[in-house]
This record gives sequence, structure tokens and C-alpha cells, in this order.
Amino acid sequence: MKTVDLNSDLGESFGAYTIGNDEEVLQYISSANIACGFHAGDYNVLMKTVQKAAELGVSIGAHPGFPDLAGFGRRDMHMSKQEIFNLVVYQIGAIQAAARVAGTHVHHVKPHGALYNLASKDEMVATAIAEAVHAVDPKLILFGLAESELVRAGGKVGLKVAQEVFADRTYQPDGTLTPRSHANAMIHDADLAVERVLRMVTDGKVQTVNGEDIFIQADTICVHGDEGEALEFVRKLREKLEENKVAIQAFEAVDQP
Repeated sequence: MKTVDLNSDLGESFGAYTIGNDEEVLQYISSANIACGFHAGDYNVLMKTVQKAAELGVSIGAHPGFPDLAGFGRRDMHMSKQEIFNLVVYQIGAIQAAARVAGTHVHHVKPHGALYNLASKDEMVATAIAEAVHAVDPKLILFGLAESELVRAGGKVGLKVAQEVFADRTYQPDGTLTPRSHANAMIHDADLAVERVLRMVTDGKVQTVNGEDIFIQADTICVHGDEGEALEFVRKLREKLEENKVAIQAFEAVDQP
């Protein structure tokens, strides 16, 4: 049976503000990318999310972003390689401490938002992130956009990498995600998104915004936990994958080509 990892970005509530349906989404995923307090989240949300993921046997990942609470980490920030290295190390450390208290460990690292997008195409940013992850723990898995600079940088420093695809985002012909500023960036039709994901997993192909098919490797599938349709989305996605004999497992247990 073919297997794939299903992940979601969680722990993004802050103080009195609630974002997403974390406890419900955790019931359906195999990996949780948990905000570290820079782009979203706080110490209370972080601990609660880590503990709940640990209780459910969901793999825990650090989800580091730019220090941009007001912009939810989706605005570019120009930083030196050393600054990016330091901010990633700092944020991984926060999740590691919470995981230790919860009696578990950190499984992977997935950058957030603008940091993730920059790392997908900027070799310097990608290398800074990969080197930071490796320096903290070379056993950590690095999640990156399929066929991106981040995936290549992770491989170069000796990390195990998971090539990520997105259930609810559209793709450009070069394999990058359509910017959120574009009207067609998000897919809100759950049935359409599920069919696209199934094709990515089983056929290794995705249709871009111009109607062209491109090849893509789907090691792990992301469903955004902050979207209003996230719970319905992830439930339908898991059901459809399992109906088509695709098992949901954390990346380290996924069969590799």
C-alpha cells in the first residue's frame, strides 16, 4: 500500500485570539507544524498544541517564521544569513523544550509563510535554514516545497528532506505556489482540491494555473489549519486517500522511491 504524510500548520492562536480548529484537525493528520511564537502562537498555545499532538501520536514539527505577528509572517523581511540561522535555531529550541516536557520529541522543521517562500527560491535563505536545522539536530527532517532550493539545501547539508505539496494552493508553471496576493492563489472547493492531491500522490502530476501539467513529488501534503474550510478539507482528503489505498503516516514511515 502506498503511504503519504498529511501535515497542517497549527498552534497559531495568540492570547485571546483563536485561529483555526487545531484540536479537530489533529484527529486527521500525521504531522503538526507548530508555530514558535514569532509569526503566531504564544507560550500557552505552544504548550497546549504540543501536548495534544503528543497525546494523539501526531509527529511534532517546529514551524519557524519571521518575527512578524502583525503580518502573520507573510511579509518579506530582509535579513542576513546569520540572522536567519539564529532565528531558526531559537524557534526550534522553543518547540524542543515543550516537546521534552510533554514526553516526546521534535520530528521535523517546516518554515512558515514568507520565510518558506523565500527559501524556496533563494539559495542563501535556504542554506541558512538548512544549516540551522542541522546544527540543532541532524536527525531532524526538513520539510520544503517540492523541487525547491530549500529541498536542495537540506540534501547538501545531509538532512533527510520531505518534498511538500499543498492541497489548497494553486501552482505556477515553474512549480512555485501562486502568491496569496493573487485571486486564484487558494482553492476553496474541497472536492477539487482532493482530486488534485490524489493525482499528485498517485501520478506525480499537478495542473498549473495555465492548464499545463508539471511533475511533482508528494512526500507530505499540507492543509492550512488557519483556513475556514480546514476541518472539512482534511477530513475529506484523508477519507479519499484511504479509499484509494493510500495510508496516512508520518514521513519517516513513508515509503520512498
